[in-house]
Amino acid sequence: MNKLKRDRQFRPLPVPDVDVHGLFGERQDAICDSTAETLLDRCVEAGMLRAIDVDQPGPGIVIPIGPWGGSTQMFWDSDFGKSIETVAYSLYRRANPALEARVDAIIDMYEKLQDKDGYLNAWFQRVQPDRRWTNLRDHHELYCAGHLIEGAVAYYQATGKRKLLDIMCRFADYMISVFGHGPGKIAGYCGHEEVELALVKLARVTGEKKYLDLAKFFIDERGTEPNFFTEEAIRDGRNAADFHQKTYEYGQAHAPVREQKKVVGHAVRAMYLYSGMADIATEYNDDSLTGALETLWDDLTTKQMYVTGGIGPAAANEGFTDYYDLPNESAYAETCASVGLVFWANRMLGRGPNRRYADIMEQALYNGAMAGLSLDGKTFFYENPLESAGKHHRWTWHHCPCCPPNIARLLASIGSYMYGVAEDEIAVHLYGEGSARFEIAGTNIELTQKTRYPWHGAVHFDVKTSKPAHFAVSLRIPEWAKGATLAVNRETIDLGAVEVDGYARIEREWRDGDKIDLNIPLEARALWANPLVRQDVGRAALLRGPLVYCVEATDNGAGLNGIRLGEDIAATTAEIAELGGAVALDIPVTKDEPDWGATLYRTKPPVAEKATARFVPYHLWDNRAPGEMLVWIRSAT
Repeated sequence: MNKLKRDRQFRPLPVPDVDVHGLFGERQDAICDSTAETLLDRCVEAGMLRAIDVDQPGPGIVIPIGPWGGSTQMFWDSDFGKSIETVAYSLYRRANPALEARVDAIIDMYEKLQDKDGYLNAWFQRVQPDRRWTNLRDHHELYCAGHLIEGAVAYYQATGKRKLLDIMCRFADYMISVFGHGPGKIAGYCGHEEVELALVKLARVTGEKKYLDLAKFFIDERGTEPNFFTEEAIRDGRNAADFHQKTYEYGQAHAPVREQKKVVGHAVRAMYLYSGMADIATEYNDDSLTGALETLWDDLTTKQMYVTGGIGPAAANEGFTDYYDLPNESAYAETCASVGLVFWANRMLGRGPNRRYADIMEQALYNGAMAGLSLDGKTFFYENPLESAGKHHRWTWHHCPCCPPNIARLLASIGSYMYGVAEDEIAVHLYGEGSARFEIAGTNIELTQKTRYPWHGAVHFDVKTSKPAHFAVSLRIPEWAKGATLAVNRETIDLGAVEVDGYARIEREWRDGDKIDLNIPLEARALWANPLVRQDVGRAALLRGPLVYCVEATDNGAGLNGIRLGEDIAATTAEIAELGGAVALDIPVTKDEPDWGATLYRTKPPVAEKATARFVPYHLWDNRAPGEMLVWIRSAT
């Protein structure tokens, strides 16, 4: 396979520069119709608005302090930050003056709340003001700041209003004065990574390198000796060994980041850290960070990732356990973790298009992440098991509501993940109906996709340019896409001759009206897990294109474990109106007799009968009648 140097810098397009329609557009419409307002409503119902309103008494401790020394109430600023970010993206898609006014009022409250030195955190200003910067390991101060920064950047880009952006710049400037080496400075970092990638966004929107430098400082310091968390605890009069998780691996602070080889600990924290590392690797052309991330990437995707792109099998630590430990019914696979994997994969593309990252980004997006939001945009999954006996359903809210705004902000900003632009190249990472506007070498260009992907594999591009321009268009060819074809202005392109790291790279002088046609065959295919994944031995999963499929009781009746796939998986497709026109697969199977009898055991195996099973996209399960669900199906081969 051809390769290019990786010292190029690809950055995502701003959300306002990409219009999306099709499946992604439908998800965004649901967010505009329901989710964005729902997020604000439920934040208010939880007491978050009163917590930041200095014109009324604070609510005090609403959620009790737990044995780890903190309360999930400490994270409320982060929930507001992600909710504001979601609203911002929704306002770009569809004006909503009432919703915008609500956010403006929240921003006004944050402006009043902010200290003169720039510090901003509702908990540590109004509940425990004496505990500021005393327990970075557990108390999420910088994490909350990061989400507010991301909300500020998004709101500025969507509305042009700078107030929250200026508030967070003041806070970031204050952080620069607090953190670092030297007298009176804190040589530390947050126990829950997030601020690193937020500071990169702030730097890109303001053009201020100082914010990049602060993000780099946090990454470079993490896990170095003497360990900051140990010294912090001693200074604070705490027993350094007596804390909730009892290991610095939980927050990826057990070793310097460039020396870490195995993905460990809390899954969301790991994904946010790696996202920040990847951004810094891009901005500083840092091969040492990229090399470490490549090792961690292989560790995750070859030993610790569900077929859905779900990660973190255990509820106990909301994270990773042992290699190949991927239970299905008890899978935690937090929605936030798959969202974080999309973040990381997208940022790995900052040093150049590469299919190994973009394919996983698509896999995690369409399956592990999108499952987290119902079709109507009103209910949410936190855990995403691959098997259910019929008792697992979406929530309306949660005592730690991190997932609802996380999946909402991802889908509402998905256009930014579809493309990456460099000085002389536009890369198309994800396919979907819509248009992207960008500039290369001083030329304004618009690239429009016409497609029904992922339901159908034909993708047509129209190029609109203000004048002829020489640049490259790189189109991802998924690894599973056998027999893909490509043509420019109806002239066939030899994919083998132009493929670079899994992308078809077409470099030429582009003219207004040029056309590209990519056809990606979408055929049902079975996947088998490594035999070391004991829970999947003797079973197969069914996929079509980027989508993992499952069976539900609403289509197939009870007893889904009695279904067995044969060698013939030729599928008949059908569009399901009640699932938004999603393509279902009808597959010939055998099914065990439904009536075993009254006995628990018997000497004869069940009688298998020929049948047809209906498979639906995994991300759409539990949107109809409740019941059993199963991804891994018994296999006859």
